[in-house]
Amino acid sequence: QVQLVESGGGLVQPGGSLRLSCTASGSGFRFYALDWYRQAPGKQRELVARISSGGSTNYADSVKGRFTISRDNAKKTVYLQMNSLKPEDTAVYYCKMNNYWWGQGTQVTVSS
Repeated sequence: QVQLVESGGGLVQPGGSLRLSCTASGSGFRFYALDWYRQAPGKQRELVARISSGGSTNYADSVKGRFTISRDNAKKTVYLQMNSLKPEDTAVYYCKMNNYWWGQGTQVTVSS
């Protein structure tokens, strides 16, 4: 049984930083691509960042230069470092593994 558990969300002021973590259970983590998605109230869930099994990364245009996705296969964990946060980054952030398994989400609120 695969489970993904996110952590690291919270309330931060504009311009601040947060680091989200998503830890997986089960085997095969190092073979899978990993994604971070987000969903703001009243909006569709959107892909924020992706990291392949080999470490290649892709980002949504809205977060390029501000967010960094990384992974630690030994810890079965994927990270999302978020810098220069803006109010429009407010959303529930979800991790996804192998284009199939989802985490439960963690709330990020950017507000003064």
